[in-house]
Parts: sequence; C-alpha cells; structure tokens
Amino acid sequence: MNDYLADLFSLDGRTAVVTGGSSGIGRGIATALARAGAATVIVARGEARIEATVKELAEAGCRAAGVVGDLSTRDGIRATAEAAAEPFGEPDILVNSAGINIRPPYAEITEADWDATMTVNALAPFLLGQRFARGMAERGYGRLIHISSQQAHRAFVGSGVYGASKGAVESLMRSEAEAWGGTGVTSNTLVPGFVLTPLNARLQEDKAQIAALAARTMIGRNGLPEDFAAAAVFLAGAGSAYITGHSLFVDGGLSVH
Repeated sequence: MNDYLADLFSLDGRTAVVTGGSSGIGRGIATALARAGAATVIVARGEARIEATVKELAEAGCRAAGVVGDLSTRDGIRATAEAAAEPFGEPDILVNSAGINIRPPYAEITEADWDATMTVNALAPFLLGQRFARGMAERGYGRLIHISSQQAHRAFVGSGVYGASKGAVESLMRSEAEAWGGTGVTSNTLVPGFVLTPLNARLQEDKAQIAALAARTMIGRNGLPEDFAAAAVFLAGAGSAYITGHSLFVDGGLSVH
C-alpha cells in the first residue's frame, strides 16, 4: 500500500472491538479490520467459533484476540466491555454487529421477545458506545459502526421486534453523531440487504424466496459477509473523518426498488 492510500485506509496502530465477530457480517468485518492493520477483539457467545476466527486471523499475520461475551443482560454487557478492553487496550473502533432475530407471528410476540431483542440489538450498542466513546473522544479519534437493517427503513419479510430494534439503532447512531461531534469520534451504520449468514439460516431453506430476494437487487444476487469489508475499513479509517450520522446501504441496490 502506498503512503497516500495508507493515510486514507490503513488501520495500523488502531484497536477494534467487533461484537458478533465470529460469524456472518461481523466475521467479515472483523477479518477486514484485522487485515487492514487493527488489533482486533472478536466478541461473541460461542467459544469454538471465536477460537476458529482468531486462529485464522493469526495465521494471516494479524493481531487478534477473543472474548466470550453475554450481551443479553445489562451486567453481561458491562462485563463484556471491560473484558474486550483487556487484550489490546481501549478500542479506537467499535463495531456493533451482534444481533438476535426472533420472529414469531406479530400477534404472538411476547414481552420476553421484545426485551431480549431490544437488549442485544439496541441496548448493547448504546452501553458499549457510551463506555468506549469517552476514551475515544479524549484521544481525539473514534469510530462507532453499527449494523442496521432494511427493516429500520421499511417493513420487510415480517419485521416484528427486529425491525423496531434496528430502527432504534439508526436513531442511536444519529444521537451518537450529535453527541460526539467535534471530538474526532464518528458514528455511522451499514445497512445490509439480504445477506447469506447463519442469522437467517431458516429463511434460506426457502429457495424460491431466496431467489426472489436476489432478483430484487440491481446486482442480481444476495449479499455475502465479505461484501462489507471495504465499507467497514473505510468507515473505520482516517479517510471517513467527515462522515458521521450516515446510513450506508450495502445491499446490491435492493433498497432502490
């Protein structure tokens, strides 16, 4: 990488925490940030998948570590934040990719469904962002990156509580952009289309629906985790310093329809 591109995109010397970093979009982003130079902490629930991701990154010459974290309770979120700051110090980059997708028929959604979804998908990004952004602001550099959803913008294949939680994330992002403006800390979201990940494995069993979703894009296919690599590196790097409060659609043109 030449010096000009390094100034724009290199993450050498930066530290990153990626929740949900052992699978799906989160794994794709964690891999990209680590390979761009950031010392990267993978936060997830499953120890085996964390270890596999960290091993793969280490073999590629990256600095990576893993933290088993429970984002389903307030205490779990706080404990995860402290554990994630241990391997490489306070992060410069936080990616909130962990999420749950509970979708019973709307009339059957329970209060427990609501609480579980909002805690992992919305409260965790708020608490983690608040915890880490203070230090980012003091150091004069920080990047908060959230993974949103088409359902934050439109009703789409049974949005339910998931859509409400992602709408909250988009509003949180704008609030963070306002709160940390002028400190060197930015907050943005990446908005996927339909991406082939373990989170929607059940929906992938319906081959006709998968094909129909691909046909709705301008590119002609559904998304893959690696489609988010370049966008994440861009938003995490110095070159995006004047971009905040923005939702970047990485959806093959699905949202244009």
